[in-house]
Amino acid sequence: MIGDLTFYGIYLPALALPLLLAYIGVAGLRWVFGRLGVYRWVWHRSLFNVSLYVIVLCAVVRWSAGWSS
Repeated sequence: MIGDLTFYGIYLPALALPLLLAYIGVAGLRWVFGRLGVYRWVWHRSLFNVSLYVIVLCAVVRWSAGWSS
């Protein structure tokens, strides 16, 4: 199938790797923001984390899209 990755015979969607990379990146950013006290200026921490994840995921997908061309 087009757009699938095979990992030891298990088919994964092509977006699985960028999702995992974005999650790891956001986990690191959340730790850094917690240490720096950035969350003191954030109104709703959960919404901030979700939007941060979407931004990082978009960046990872755009970065990885350059590999295919």
